[in-house]
Amino acid sequence: MKTFIVDAFTKEPFKGNPAGVCIVERVLDEKTMLNIAREFGLSETAFIQRTDTPGTYSIRYFSPKKEIPLCGHATLASATVLFRDLEIDELHFITSEQLNLLIRRREAEIVMEFPVYDTVPASAPSSMLEALGLQTVATTSYSPKNKIILLEIADATVLAGLRPDYDALLRSYENINGVLVTAPSNDGEYDYHYRYFWPWAGTNEDPVTGGVQTFLAKYWSAKLNKTVMKAFQSSSRTGYMTVELQKDTVHISSQAIILFEGVIEGIDV
Repeated sequence: MKTFIVDAFTKEPFKGNPAGVCIVERVLDEKTMLNIAREFGLSETAFIQRTDTPGTYSIRYFSPKKEIPLCGHATLASATVLFRDLEIDELHFITSEQLNLLIRRREAEIVMEFPVYDTVPASAPSSMLEALGLQTVATTSYSPKNKIILLEIADATVLAGLRPDYDALLRSYENINGVLVTAPSNDGEYDYHYRYFWPWAGTNEDPVTGGVQTFLAKYWSAKLNKTVMKAFQSSSRTGYMTVELQKDTVHISSQAIILFEGVIEGIDV
């Protein structure tokens, strides 16, 4: 089975978010896919398989802990692999929840059309803020679809400097996938910065996260009164993307680099 490691949401190697990509020739069971994702040890590994419809592929995402319904950087990574070898400029991915993701090649970038979800007002326990190293937050929201808590703080510099206590963070809340911390940009180049911590469902910190734009883009669009915005993830690896909010979709555009290509051996795939 052909496999790849692709650095997504970046144009530099060893930046952005590395994703595993596996091109599946026959259906794999969930245990095998989870074991492969654990072997890669990356935040997500995507498994893509050709369907009977030309230009359409099924896609499933696994963290080292569980299957994930939707993942931005692994989608971008998978599209980068396919566009490299296929003479097409558009393809579709069908997720496990039967979302039909339209992916387009646009010059050096790839544009992904994702759904948009709402957030609702929420509160975060003091133990969560303490684990994150935050004194105060401006607003707290919750994405029911994604099961993610959103915390807005005032300073992007504070955001970049966060060093969470992940054991304490995991104990501070139950039945969520992660907590996203965001702040308005102070650099003039981007509109907002963010980081995503998810020890409940994946790794401690996701280096660059595209899937959260399903609710984060709408959140910042309402605050900034803009539909096209530039977002920066201020993790240690860093990454960037442009988001454009449509009626019921968000278009996420960025780049990716294929870093490694190989073949999985030793198992029946």
